Amino acid sequence: MKQPNDVFNDFQARMSELLKNSPAKDVERNVKAMLSQGFSKLDLVTREEFDTQTQVLVRTRTRLEELERRVAELEQKLSTSQDS
Repeated sequence: MKQPNDVFNDFQARMSELLKNSPAKDVERNVKAMLSQGFSKLDLVTREEFDTQTQVLVRTRTRLEELERRVAELEQKLSTSQDS
């Protein structure tokens, strides 16, 4: 007696073979080509590019916060020295 996995794998193999020789494969190929063409017209970035820019933004934000803190300290020292 066949195991449920064997039956499923057999069914999947038969369906793949059937679809390989049917117009459905052509439709799938055409849809993929159409989507690819549509995406190429959009101004999209890869996940890697997005992650890289996110890291740059985090570093820039950290640096900006540090500079803002230093400016506030310098302004405080300047106002303190002018009051004296």
